[in-house]
Amino acid sequence: MEWIFNQLRERPELAIFLTIFLGFWLGKLRIGKFSLGTVTSVLLVGVMVGQLNIAVPGPIKSVFFLLFLFAVGYKVGPQFFRGLKKDGLPQVAFAVLMCISVLGVTWLLALLMGYNMGEAAGLLAGSQTISAVIGVAEDTMANMGLDEAQRQSYTNIIPVSYAVTYIFGTAGSAWVLSSIGPKMLGGLDKVKAACKDMEAQMGNSQADEPGFIHAARPVTFRAYRIENEWFKNGKRVIDLEVYFQQQDKRLFVERIRKAGTIREVSPNVQLEIGDEVVLSGRREYVIGEEDWIGPEILDQQLLDFPAEKLPVMITKKTFAGKTVSAIRNEKFMHGVSIRNIKRAGIDIPVMAQTIVDAGDVVEIVGTKQEVEAAARRLGYIDRPTNQTDMIFVGLGILAGGLFGALSVHIGGVPISLSTSGGALIAGLVFGWLRSKHPTFGRIPEPSQWVLNNVGLNMFIAVVGISAGPSFVQGFHDVGVSLFLIGAIATTLPLIIGLLLARYLFKFHPAIALGCCAGARTTTAALGAIQDAVESETPALGYTVTYAIGNTLLIIWGVVIVLLI
Repeated sequence: MEWIFNQLRERPELAIFLTIFLGFWLGKLRIGKFSLGTVTSVLLVGVMVGQLNIAVPGPIKSVFFLLFLFAVGYKVGPQFFRGLKKDGLPQVAFAVLMCISVLGVTWLLALLMGYNMGEAAGLLAGSQTISAVIGVAEDTMANMGLDEAQRQSYTNIIPVSYAVTYIFGTAGSAWVLSSIGPKMLGGLDKVKAACKDMEAQMGNSQADEPGFIHAARPVTFRAYRIENEWFKNGKRVIDLEVYFQQQDKRLFVERIRKAGTIREVSPNVQLEIGDEVVLSGRREYVIGEEDWIGPEILDQQLLDFPAEKLPVMITKKTFAGKTVSAIRNEKFMHGVSIRNIKRAGIDIPVMAQTIVDAGDVVEIVGTKQEVEAAARRLGYIDRPTNQTDMIFVGLGILAGGLFGALSVHIGGVPISLSTSGGALIAGLVFGWLRSKHPTFGRIPEPSQWVLNNVGLNMFIAVVGISAGPSFVQGFHDVGVSLFLIGAIATTLPLIIGLLLARYLFKFHPAIALGCCAGARTTTAALGAIQDAVESETPALGYTVTYAIGNTLLIIWGVVIVLLI
C-alpha cells in the first residue's frame, strides 16, 4: 500500500482518476430514494485521497473548470437571449428577483453568523447546489491581493461548507417545491386540476386531436387487411385519412398491397376489401384499428421500408415562434410525427399550443422520404455525430477568458469577472450564435455531457484533494450550525419565489413551480414536481429561468466574496 501511496504522490494525475472512479461509483449508490449525488461523492472521496498530502498542479483544475463553464453557457445560451424578448420578460424578471433573493438571504445569514468569505461562498454553492461558485469564488480571491496564507485558509473552507450544505440543498429543494409548493399555490388537488386544464387548453384546439400529449410515446407502423364494409364501393387514401381526422386521430396510410402487388401511396389510390395497408402514427392511435378496418397482419415484406427519425434544430428563419399545431398543419408534415422537443437539454411537453423556439431540437419520425423533406423545411438537420467543433470551443474559451481577465479597480480592489466568468459569458454568446447559424459550432450531446460532468467533477476532485489535509479541522470548525443555516438558505428563497410567482407575477401554478425550479437550476426538483402534480407542464416554466439562474448564480460567486 505504501508503494501505491507513493505513486499517487509522485503522479497526482492518478490520484485524480482514483477520485473520479470512486466518486462516480459512490454517487450511483442509493439507500431508498437517497443518494449523495456524483458531485458530493467526488468531493468527499477527494478529501479522503487528499489525506495522503498529494500536491496537484494548479492549471489542471482551471482547464477542466473552464471547459465546464463554457459548456454550461453553450447549453443555455439560446434560452438566455430568447428570454430577453417580450414574451419571455416576465419569466426573466422573476428569475432575476429570485436570484437576488438567493444572494440577499445567503449574504445576510453569513453576516449574522460572522462567516468569512470562504464560508459564505461555500454556503452559497452548497445551499443553492451551484457547484461552479467554488471555482468562481476561488478565482475572485486570487485576484484580491490577499495574504497567501489567508487566501489558502479561505479557499480550503469553501469545499467544507459546500459539503455540509449541499445535501439539504438538493433534497430539500425537491421536497419544498414538490410538497410545500403546491400547498402554497392553493393545494395539491387544485394544482393537479390546473395542470390538467392547461393540458386540455394546449392540446384541444382547432384541427388538432384532443389530448396531444408528450410524444415520447413511440411512433409505430402497423399493417392491416381491409375487411370492413365501409370500403365496399372503394375509398380513396385521402378519404380514409380524413375519416381518421374526424375521429380525432392523426394516422397516415404509408403503404398498400393490391392484388398481391405493393404500390406507392398517393391521395387518390382506391382502397378496397382485400387490400392490405400500413398505417403510421402514435401507438395509442394505431392499436385497436383492427376492430374497424380488419385484422392486423404481420407481413415482413409489406413493412420492410425505410423509416427514419431525425433531430432538427429550429432556426429563426423557419418556424421559430410557431405552435406545434401550426407546424403539424403544414402540407410537408403529412405522414410525419413530432416525437419530442428538447429545449436547453430539457424535454418539454409536445402539445398543440406549445410554442417552438429558435434553438429547440425537434425529433420527427416517419418514412425516410417524408421525414427528410419535412426536416429541410423545418430547419437544420442536426444529424447525430461524434465530432465536436474544437475550433469553436477553443476560440470561445480563449476569447471569454481574455474578456474576463479585464478588471476595474474600485477602492483599490481589482474587480473582474475572472477567466471563469468570462468563459461562462462566452458560452452564452457562442451557444446563441450556434442557434442562429447551426452550420458551425456543433457540440453533440454526448460531448456536452463530458464537458459538463467530467469538467466539473475533475475540478471538484482536485478541490477535494487539495482541501483534504485541512478538511477535518474545517468541518469541526463550521459545526452542525452550518447545516441548519444552509437549510434556511435553501428554503427561504424558494418560499419567496413561490410568493412572487403567485401574487406578483400571477403565473399559472404549473409555470410557477417550473420557474422556481429553473431559477434555482435544480433539475431534480423539476422531476419531483412533475411526479407530484402528475403533469409535465411545469417544464414550460423551467427553461428560460434555468438559463438566467445558471448565469446569475455563478456570477454571485464573485459578488458574495466582494460583499463579505
